[in-house]
Amino acid sequence: MYAHPVFCTQCGQRLEERHVGIHHEKTVPVCPSCGAVHWIDPKVAAGCLILRDGKVLLVKRGIEPGFGKWVFPGGHVDRGETLEAAALRETREECGALAAIDGLVGVYSYPGRPVIVAVYRATLLPGSPEPFPADETLEVGWFAPEEIDALELAFRSSADALTALLGRRYAAPGGAP
Repeated sequence: MYAHPVFCTQCGQRLEERHVGIHHEKTVPVCPSCGAVHWIDPKVAAGCLILRDGKVLLVKRGIEPGFGKWVFPGGHVDRGETLEAAALRETREECGALAAIDGLVGVYSYPGRPVIVAVYRATLLPGSPEPFPADETLEVGWFAPEEIDALELAFRSSADALTALLGRRYAAPGGAP
């Protein structure tokens, strides 16, 4: 989980936890000097599930969280970037694949977890290089639905998105989304 900020980004004073508003049950970091509220917003991620000849493209993560486990290519959305652009950028960065989005598979969030994940169904573009291990990736592979059962998936969102796309249940790991 991400740590709360300690100092105000506006004036540098140490923050205090306070209730803000009439109906807020949770406290948030607030600057006692300038009054700036430091909302603890979620992080947004996006990725692509690419199908080809009945198989789905997955990558083995080369970073934490989920090092050495399998996911669809994806990652965090940059401020000002659309979900779709982020999904395509992350796919290119993680495995070199150039893709086009066909539609939304789903949006996934879980209690107590800081990340919201948008997952798109996509197709390789003509002329795309064959996917390869690139930034943050150890391996890539094309997997038939029944082959995915033998893989250790990194995140619950990976299992849930694959379930939605392929119409069969995949085991969610105990890790973060």
